[in-house]
Amino acid sequence: MTIRSLVPLPVRRHFRDLSAGYSTLRLIAGMWEDQGFTPSGDPNDETSERRGFWREFEDNVDWTDPTHVNRVLRVYETLIDAMPPEALVSTRKFMERQGFDVDLEGRISPKSDSALPAAATMPRALTALRDPEMILDSFERINRALPSDPAQAIGSAKELVEATAKTVLEELGISFDGKTAKLPQLIDRAQRELGLHPQTVAPGPDGSQAVKRILGGLSGIALGLGELRNEGWGTGHAARRTGLRPRHGYLAVGAAHTWCQVILDTLADPAAPWRAQAGVTAR
Repeated sequence: MTIRSLVPLPVRRHFRDLSAGYSTLRLIAGMWEDQGFTPSGDPNDETSERRGFWREFEDNVDWTDPTHVNRVLRVYETLIDAMPPEALVSTRKFMERQGFDVDLEGRISPKSDSALPAAATMPRALTALRDPEMILDSFERINRALPSDPAQAIGSAKELVEATAKTVLEELGISFDGKTAKLPQLIDRAQRELGLHPQTVAPGPDGSQAVKRILGGLSGIALGLGELRNEGWGTGHAARRTGLRPRHGYLAVGAAHTWCQVILDTLADPAAPWRAQAGVTAR
């Protein structure tokens, strides 16, 4: 499973088309190379020489990496600088529909509710998972919910923790009943298997009293999310309590992200103590 692209295909095709009309091979090379990209040299099915050359640079873009994507946006901005005003008007409208703003200076930025800001907060360790679909779905629901629907954000934050715990157990080949397993048990099992439970004995800093104290708080964070939702503050209840504000949604999402980040980073770390204790060779 691959993390989905942060730049829609229509946007890529749009700027590839623009390159054929408003640039040259020399300029195309310059704008991409200025951002650290090189052409792949691989053949493609583009009929225009300039489009084909542009495509070769696209081949070396990781469209799931926010850092790469931000550099690509700078390439697009350079191309926009060469466009006449009437062409910029249509491009601005097109990008608006695709979730991006283009200001009067031609600078491109993702809208606040687009995929890019949310993806920038996704743990990079997601790329090491065989199937991160459940986790990605939770991030998408969170992204849609904030800041307008804090109850949905709280519910989705709880689901993010649950999805992460289940995914980790599946990655480790540990069986569990997905229908009957409760969140506290999933959290406890995932942290124990990764050597992240406060009672776990581990070498180095992982076994220090300070880290154990933090891990105890980490467990409390994850459990608190489930309790917050079950008390009626999240989605899934007939009547929502009054007084819920966006800050409560951000609190829940931030807590969930912290837990997931630590869990997934530890799962992906080839030198994490849990690997030696479980007799697992680094992947």
